[in-house]
Amino acid sequence: MDRKLFLSILIITLIALAAAILLPGGRTINEHPKLPWDVKVDPQGKLSVFEITLGKSTLEQARQSFQAQGKANLFLTPDNRYVVEVYFQRLYLSGIRADIVLNMELPETQAIAMFERGERISRMGNGTRKVELSNDDMAILANERILYITYLPAADLEESLIISRFGEPERKISEPESDISHWLYPTKGMDIAVNPEGKEVIQYVNPADFSKVTKPLQGEK
Repeated sequence: MDRKLFLSILIITLIALAAAILLPGGRTINEHPKLPWDVKVDPQGKLSVFEITLGKSTLEQARQSFQAQGKANLFLTPDNRYVVEVYFQRLYLSGIRADIVLNMELPETQAIAMFERGERISRMGNGTRKVELSNDDMAILANERILYITYLPAADLEESLIISRFGEPERKISEPESDISHWLYPTKGMDIAVNPEGKEVIQYVNPADFSKVTKPLQGEK
């Protein structure tokens, strides 16, 4: 075989092999897939998903798992609750694109101090105030634990797909004056908000904290 022809075939073959092992977004296949339905609860009741264990894993560990830094903000709600969120946009985990929001576990005294040191305070439409954390507080936040996860898939999930991947819900609750139905999996720590007119939202919490999901849906505080 002509040497030039052989080299051309070899190059084409190598390119084809490289393309075959790449997933959307240029990510290579992960030996440990990070799939939204791959949920485990350990004997201590801690939920694990995306290589994150709620109430145990830190923000820095999540950043390593996601290979992204995320955007952190601290919110003060009208009912005087402090909420710290870290938003990861357009992640590709095992070839599936989604946005992910991590809610961090912080003592109120620490959250108040961070809020007072915050930068660029802004007010949202519902009266919630938002601040960007200082660089020093961002460094502190990296070692804080993750309380729960909100997963926002880019694709619209059909009900049949949800059932095949996540199983039948243990309970369903409809939002008042809305077509959105919450499919609840208390023993798994999952709430899937199924929206016939839009995208679904999946929330992960430790099963012991599942009342934090159901109380607002039932009009309780």
